[in-house]
Amino acid sequence: MLTSHSVKEFLEILASKQPAPGGGSISALSGALAAGLVAMVCRFSISSKKLTDHKEKIENILFDVQILKEHLTNLIEEDTEAFNQVMAAFKLPKDDEAQKTHRSQEIQTAYKKAVDIPLLVASKSLEVLKLANTMTNHFNINTASDLGVGAHCADTGIKGALLNVDINLLSIKDQSFVERIKLQKTEIIQATDQELEIVNQVVQSNI
Repeated sequence: MLTSHSVKEFLEILASKQPAPGGGSISALSGALAAGLVAMVCRFSISSKKLTDHKEKIENILFDVQILKEHLTNLIEEDTEAFNQVMAAFKLPKDDEAQKTHRSQEIQTAYKKAVDIPLLVASKSLEVLKLANTMTNHFNINTASDLGVGAHCADTGIKGALLNVDINLLSIKDQSFVERIKLQKTEIIQATDQELEIVNQVVQSNI
């Protein structure tokens, strides 16, 4: 599994000529890193005497962001698996019409999976960004830069994942599916930009 490697090993695999992991898995990793940073900010904020009145709320945020961190970590692997399924579908035999039809159907199914996974990465990373935004009302200001980096990691996870959505949508023939995904993508981008702007303003005001 990719996530069982050391950081050094993972980077060596990433930098190799292997087609996967690629941008999709790195987008999921960016989202997971964002969640990890927000979790760290939560822990430093929970222990702050100045934030005693907000302790329960911060603990709830910590619980939610920990779940998102695990989910996004799993998606690092799932994105690579989705890519491998596309490659496997292209290797199916096409010696007769029945095989050609089956191969075409499997390719389309695999491409839809390769859209669904990064779309989920974007959605979960947006949830992390929203939790970072929630933290802006009550956090340890000594972790302002960490909160800001977390928000930008989430933004990278979202925007990167959506690039993978776009490239895979080009190969999908089901136009109703394509239009539905494009609408979801637009909604995610709009929400992301709004959430990130708020976090940036708060972080800058505390640095």
